[in-house]
Amino acid sequence: QVQLVEAGGGFVQAGDSLRLSCAASGRTFSDYAAGWFRQAPGTEREFVAAICRYGIFTNYTDSVKGRFTISRDNAKNTVYLQMISLKPEDTALYYCAAHMGTLPVRSGYHYWGRGTQVTVSS
Repeated sequence: QVQLVEAGGGFVQAGDSLRLSCAASGRTFSDYAAGWFRQAPGTEREFVAAICRYGIFTNYTDSVKGRFTISRDNAKNTVYLQMISLKPEDTALYYCAAHMGTLPVRSGYHYWGRGTQVTVSS
């Protein structure tokens, strides 16, 4: 199994940037594809971005394309989500997730962190 711990959330103004990180421990991190999801109050958790095991392929939901970038450093067992031009509608609890597959899929994740809060004020 792999354990995931997110960090980097915070309270920012619209237009600001944040970089989330997700530290993995347990099994070899390159055995897993990884993704970021988010959940705002009163809504269901939604897919944000995903990256394949070796970082070559990525996948984004339309609302973050051009603003968010997912990346990973397998040597550091860490996946990142760089967020720029943040909007109030990006406010949510952001979760890191992993699955034992190769592709950056939008569902089917088995391992989850506890989340880090991102709040964007207008």
